[in-house]
Amino acid sequence: MFTTDSTVPAGMTRRHWLQHLAMTSLAIPAMQFTRTLEANASTLKKEGKSCILLWMSGGPATIDIWDLKPGADTGGEFSPIKTAAPGVEISEHMPNVASVMNHLAILRSMSTVEADHTRGTYKMHTGYVPNVTMQHPSLGAVSAYELGPKLQDFELPHFISVSSPGLGAGFLGMAHAPFVVQNPGSPIQNLTPPGGLAGFRMENRLALQKLMDEQFIKDGRGIAAKDHKEVYEKTVRMMNSKRLDAFKLDSEDKKTKERYGENNFGRGCLMARRLVETGVSFVEVGLGGWDTHNQTFTAHKTRLQPELDKGMGSLVADLAERGLLEKTLIVWMGDFGRTPRINQDAGRDHWARSWSAVIGGCGIKGGQAIGKTNEDGTQVTERPLDAPDLMATCYKALGIPIDRQYTTPNGRPYWVVDKDANAQPIAELFS
Repeated sequence: MFTTDSTVPAGMTRRHWLQHLAMTSLAIPAMQFTRTLEANASTLKKEGKSCILLWMSGGPATIDIWDLKPGADTGGEFSPIKTAAPGVEISEHMPNVASVMNHLAILRSMSTVEADHTRGTYKMHTGYVPNVTMQHPSLGAVSAYELGPKLQDFELPHFISVSSPGLGAGFLGMAHAPFVVQNPGSPIQNLTPPGGLAGFRMENRLALQKLMDEQFIKDGRGIAAKDHKEVYEKTVRMMNSKRLDAFKLDSEDKKTKERYGENNFGRGCLMARRLVETGVSFVEVGLGGWDTHNQTFTAHKTRLQPELDKGMGSLVADLAERGLLEKTLIVWMGDFGRTPRINQDAGRDHWARSWSAVIGGCGIKGGQAIGKTNEDGTQVTERPLDAPDLMATCYKALGIPIDRQYTTPNGRPYWVVDKDANAQPIAELFS
């Protein structure tokens, strides 16, 4: 994982990455997969499709956003409002998203079992439950590998995560791990050489680095050595790329920034739009704080839903207006939902049995709600959906075959959609 925060323990930070660039060559983890799909993926790369995942860390109370139950004991404080999709209503605190619901579909029958944050995050990012014998690549990593231009043809990472750590590439390797931006709108840290290494000294270090990498490859050190060389070379190209302007929000006018919201989520959504315009294949934008065991309605109406509404509503509207929504998939989801029952602290607890996700763009038929829950939201009563179903739908929209198979380093077959789940793309979204 590449991140602007050098304190993040998992994976490799950008500071660490560039220190290696300036000093020495270290082997990246050898858990790489057998590349057998380059020819098959070439068509997908040319189509230029992309995906933006809006990740709601903590488990959002979707019963208070997308599937309200007015009049029920579990219904809470909010009222539903009409949207641009006839017959589809959402929270009164989401007027901007309501105006673009014709582009979006609500999946009101998610039932995913995993109600632990870590396990739920893993399952919703990969479509698999955690397994000690396998590091499954995330939706972002698979999309980056399948859709992204070759490393030498595009200077930016194919998988960028904004205000969210994202989930790693598993056996797909370092080249497809998320590049994390913690503070959208601020200058990207650690993209200049260390002090005293500019000019001739930097060129000498890079030349030495190249010789060492080439020797590793010549010595038969495997795919890891080749990836190491490619990623380092891409880092140097990124440092000097004009495409870095996509990260800079200074060129956007004040009215646009205010429309998206002057907060990290709003700025992240604006940056996501700029990144997919530039050609980045997958962008994840995070909005945290949804773990509302206490005072959930106060948190929703004063911060969470207003921030979500401005950022998401503006993003969808702009993508549609610019003709980008036809090739950009939008996915909204979290770790799980929250209990229909309101606890003694005016909060809702963890709940994976019946909740909602949202999807749109990239050929998805918007303006509808798929599936139903009962009158108090405690059970799915129509069209139950699990994480593999959502993964299959995302991959179909992006043009990635759901039976795509990789081979792991130890020879195990891996499918981008769990074949044991018998998952299929949600047909109603493509009719």
